[in-house]
Amino acid sequence: MLKLYNTLSRTKEDFVPLVKKNVKMYTCGPTVYNYAHIGNLRTYVFMDILRRVLKYGKYNITGVLNITDVGHLVSDADDGEDKMAITARKQNKSPYEIAAYYTDVFLKDTAALNIGKPEILAYATEHIAEMIEYCKDLEEKGYAYETADGLYFDIQKFENYGKLSGIDLDEQQAGARVKVNDGKRHHADFAIWKKAEPNHIMQWDSPWGRGYPGWHIECSAMSRKYLGTTMDIHTGGVDHIPIHHENEIAQAEAREACKTVNYWLHGEFMLVDGGKMSKSLGNTYTVTNLIERGYSPLDFRYFCFSAHYRKRLNFTFEGLDAAKTAYGRLLVALAKHKAAAPTIVMIGSLPLVIDKVKKEKGINKKIKEYQKQFDEAIFDDLNIPLALGVLWTAVKEEPNYDIYKLALKFDKILGLNLNKLPKEPKQKKSSIPAKITTLAEKRKTAKANKDYALADTLRKEIESLGYTITDISGGGYELIKN
Repeated sequence: MLKLYNTLSRTKEDFVPLVKKNVKMYTCGPTVYNYAHIGNLRTYVFMDILRRVLKYGKYNITGVLNITDVGHLVSDADDGEDKMAITARKQNKSPYEIAAYYTDVFLKDTAALNIGKPEILAYATEHIAEMIEYCKDLEEKGYAYETADGLYFDIQKFENYGKLSGIDLDEQQAGARVKVNDGKRHHADFAIWKKAEPNHIMQWDSPWGRGYPGWHIECSAMSRKYLGTTMDIHTGGVDHIPIHHENEIAQAEAREACKTVNYWLHGEFMLVDGGKMSKSLGNTYTVTNLIERGYSPLDFRYFCFSAHYRKRLNFTFEGLDAAKTAYGRLLVALAKHKAAAPTIVMIGSLPLVIDKVKKEKGINKKIKEYQKQFDEAIFDDLNIPLALGVLWTAVKEEPNYDIYKLALKFDKILGLNLNKLPKEPKQKKSSIPAKITTLAEKRKTAKANKDYALADTLRKEIESLGYTITDISGGGYELIKN
C-alpha cells in the first residue's frame, strides 16, 4: 500500500484514489520569465519520482503541469508588476516570445534530468476564458467583490481559510501595520482578476474591464478543466503553502462547495551553502551552469536523492562532487554485474546457456529480499534515500547478471540511466609505454585529491610525449597515441 504525507492532515496516509488505479494529479509549474534554477528543479525531480512510483504501482495517471505565462506578479500576493511584462520590456521582446524561449529551456532541462513530462501542459494564456468564467461564478456566489483595481476574493466569507498552512487571520489582522490596498475588505484578500493600465502589454476583455487573471485563479481554472471538480493529488514546493495553495483551496472549495484536492504533497527547500537560494540573492545555479563546471545533469539528480523530498537539502559543490563520485562508482560496479551475463552457445538448433560466473548459493533469495526492501522504501512516502541504499547493498554482491537486471528494474524509479554503463578503454595495455601509464595514474590520483594544478601539469607532460588522455565516466581514463 502506497503511503503519502498529506500536508493538509499533517500525517502519512494510505493513498486511495477516487477511481481505482486511476490518478488525477496537478503540479504547479514554472513562471516562464527566467531560467529555472536547481532549487526549482528539485521540486520537479520530486514530482517525477511520485509519477514513477505511481506507474510502478500500476496506476494510470492524468497529470497536468501548468505553464504560467501571465499573472504572476513580483510579489506572490498582489504587489508589483507582472514578471512576464518586466522581462519582456528588458529584452525588448513580446511576452509570448519570452514565454516560448524559457518554456523551451525548462523542458530541455527537465528532459536532461530524466524528469518525465506530464500528460497535459496547460498554458495560462490559453485558458483566459475559463478563468473569467471561474471569477464570474465566485462573484455570483458572493465570494468576490470588485474594487478600483480588480476583482478580489473575500477570505472572510470562506470559513476554513488557513487550514493548509495553519495561518490565523485574526492574529494577522491584529498585527497588520500597513493597509496595502484601501479597496480591500481584509488585507489578505487576493486578486482573482486585475484591471490593467492602458499600456499594460498583456490584457483581455472581461466583465470588469480590460485586465488579466490573478496568479492563483489560473491553477484552479485549469485543474478543473482537465481533472474535474476533485483531484487526487496536488504537488508543489513548500513556498506555495502559505499563499498560493491556501488561496487555491479557498477559491476552489468556495466555487465547488466540496473538497477539491484529497492529497497535498510538497517538496522542501534547497539551500545553498546553508542559506536561502533565490534569484534576487544571486546565488542560484542552472543545469547549464552545472554542465559548464563539469557535472552531468544526472550527477545532480543523484545528489537530490541524498535527502528525502520533505527534508531540506543543502547544496554545495563538495556535496555535488561526492554525488558525482558515488554515481560513477555505482555505474562501474554495475558494469561488473552486467559482464557476468551468461553466454548462449548453439548446439545444433538448441541454445545452451553457460554462466560466466557461478551463481552464489542463495542469490535468488537475496534478490527477492532486495526487491522487497526497495518496494517498502518507495511506497513509504517515496523514501528514495533508503531505496538507493538497498541498491548499493545489492551491487556489493559478487558479480551476478541478475543483480544488474534488478538494478534496471529499480531504475524505473530512480531514472539514473543505469543501462548506460562506462565502457572499458579500447586500447591494449601492452600498446602504451609504462612511463605513460605511470603518468596517467599519477594524474588520476591528483584529480582524486582535487590537486587540479598537478593534474593539468601531468596531462601536458603526457601530451608532450605523444599521447592524448581523455577522462571517461566512472573516474577512468583513455590513452590514445597521437
